[in-house]
Amino acid sequence: MGRGPAPPFLLRPPLRHQPLRPPFRCLDRCDPLVPLLRGSGQPAARSPGTSPCRCQPALKSRMDLDVVNMFVIAGGTLAIPILAFVASFLLWPSALIRIYYWYWRRTLGMQVRYVHHEDYQFCYSFRGRPGQRPSILMLHGFSAHKDMWLSVVKFLPKNLHLICVDMPGHEGTTRSSLDDLSIDGQVKRIHQFVECLKLNKKPFHLVGTSMGGHVAGVYAAYYPSDVCSLSLVCPAGLQCSSDNQFIQRLRELQKSAAVEKIPLIPSTPEEMSEMLQLCSYVRFKVPQQILQGLVDVRIPHNNFYRKLFLEIASEKSRYCLHQNMGKIKVPTQIIWGKQDQVLDVSGADVLAKSIANCQVELLENCGHSVVMERPRKTAKLIVDFFASLYNTDSKKLD
Repeated sequence: MGRGPAPPFLLRPPLRHQPLRPPFRCLDRCDPLVPLLRGSGQPAARSPGTSPCRCQPALKSRMDLDVVNMFVIAGGTLAIPILAFVASFLLWPSALIRIYYWYWRRTLGMQVRYVHHEDYQFCYSFRGRPGQRPSILMLHGFSAHKDMWLSVVKFLPKNLHLICVDMPGHEGTTRSSLDDLSIDGQVKRIHQFVECLKLNKKPFHLVGTSMGGHVAGVYAAYYPSDVCSLSLVCPAGLQCSSDNQFIQRLRELQKSAAVEKIPLIPSTPEEMSEMLQLCSYVRFKVPQQILQGLVDVRIPHNNFYRKLFLEIASEKSRYCLHQNMGKIKVPTQIIWGKQDQVLDVSGADVLAKSIANCQVELLENCGHSVVMERPRKTAKLIVDFFASLYNTDSKKLD
């Protein structure tokens, strides 16, 4: 069989030998190196008034093209992550929120670990190692998770041993339909966690906010040898002289059995926005996509949150801290936002009258979400309290 026509590049005439020239080098005597290349030994100088070299436009055009190509390549490379970010922001905001927390933990040096008590799993994050100073265990609030403390951890000294645990049924900690979600039940679970880590080999400093503050206060009453000091941030579980609007609304919902309407369990971006306004004095401008992402993260857990809320609001648990606050013997710090619309700030005075060694810090222009609204101030108050108890200069904790 005959062969087909040869490819075009094989039909080209053979190239004649040409002398090698330096690339992009002008040979029209405009380059001072030309005479050197030709052997004259002296650089050439152009005479005044002579016309520009004929190579300059071509060189400039080629340089411009190279610069354009460079930006096109760079732009194409950057376009992929930028488009991925925009797509995740618009289409999968919940995934973006998870990535955000993962990145923040890594930035702050917080490591995630798991520990088991029999068949029950606890998830926690930590930074540092036990040392001469007491370790700090931090308990988050209702429907939150261990990462809610990251904004405070950012301002805490890196030489402290910090542990943030997911409360029973939350995030990475086991959720069981058989679990006791009452305050007493949660206190027992946290004690199991403490024993798994052998954290109580030496008394530790316990911090809790809202529901976590309720659990922390009762823990200090039940296990006084485990705790050396206590920080309660707007804790639940106290009986005040009068109910605020939020508590009154909850009582009405309980009477009507309208558990779907609990303000702290949003199901839409609009309800999420209302909850943020309820919990914070500062009005955060949260984009609609982020609100949707926050809702998407919570919706799969809302049935559990309703069950938990009804349990901690029951007669058995509602005032558990109030009933046990007289048993708290360790130095205690109370931090409360003056504009708290969820738990009335008068609870701080109730605790101060019942706990012998107690100091109260009330924050102006701050609502219930103290940790989110005033993280730097919260961290400073905890560090100063810590330093005053253990005769340590707060600057040495940095």
